[in-house]
Amino acid sequence: MASIAIEKPAPDWAHERLDELWARGRAFLGTRTAILGGAMSWVSERNLVAAISNAGGFGVIATGSMSPDQLRAEIKATLELTSRPFGVNVIVMHPELDSLVGVCIDERVGHVVLAGGLPPRGAIDRLKQASARVLAFAPTLPVAIKLMRQGVDAFIIEGMEAGGHIGPVATSVLAQEILPHLRDVPVFVGGGIGRGDAIALYLGMGAAGCQLGTRFVCATESIAHPSFKQAFIRASARDAQPSVQLDPEFPVIPVRALANRATMRFVEAQRDTIARYRAGELSQKEAQLAIEHFWAGALRRAVIEGDVENGSLMAGQSVGMVTAVQPTSAIITELVEQAAAALADTAGVRRAR
Repeated sequence: MASIAIEKPAPDWAHERLDELWARGRAFLGTRTAILGGAMSWVSERNLVAAISNAGGFGVIATGSMSPDQLRAEIKATLELTSRPFGVNVIVMHPELDSLVGVCIDERVGHVVLAGGLPPRGAIDRLKQASARVLAFAPTLPVAIKLMRQGVDAFIIEGMEAGGHIGPVATSVLAQEILPHLRDVPVFVGGGIGRGDAIALYLGMGAAGCQLGTRFVCATESIAHPSFKQAFIRASARDAQPSVQLDPEFPVIPVRALANRATMRFVEAQRDTIARYRAGELSQKEAQLAIEHFWAGALRRAVIEGDVENGSLMAGQSVGMVTAVQPTSAIITELVEQAAAALADTAGVRRAR
């Protein structure tokens, strides 16, 4: 299916207005647009990251479970593909967090996203001392204020519409809770964004830019398996569902992904494991580990190997707006044009009044 074309280009003044709205985000990132690439394990690697940056956005390497040596190699490889700014996303629960931060410092990475939990003060301090800009996720306003006082330079607020691990609050609600009250640093909004209209909306609310992940999975430069991309193209927003937790005694961190055979097996695995625990065959810790390990390797199985039935198809609800495989540059051009067109339409409505 072909992507939806813009019928009428937005006027120049609308593009100028767009540039004004995300000027702070562009200056912070050092980019032509304030479109931040979401860090997706196995997908956000050198090819897609460089393509996003080369197209005027800001690519971000997803460290995931990489070792320090693997991250160093990935940074160097990305530098061979682009001379434009890009960042690195580091999971704060990684057992080698200190070494990964050290690699970012050694390789002079300009922007580091500390994700997956509250970033340690030590990691923030080390990066700041090395003149790196630190971004963190803000689940609530009080957390953001605390981290800002600790030196975090910018925030990402990501709603439950996003793919992968998600929180309990929608993007639109987080934006209303945080944007009006967090003006001292740039804030980027993510989760469920698939069109430029939404970018324009959040910029108008005070965002410095927006983060998109799912929209770039089917980029031509993405190394995701063709079967993985086709699963995205066929999917609707309703197909991207959060994982199910059967028993509060065995918590499951919710993950949003396209429902498939593995999704059903996960429910069955929880049921069987909990039954074994109730029967005294497993300790609570053993049962919890068994549940947590169910998805081990599942994302790679889908993204790289193309097993879309038994792997994990992490996707945000914006997946319904992914309609074709497109060059990254075309995706960003389309988003920018849609955002400018939305601004022009809004101005037209105001004039009509």
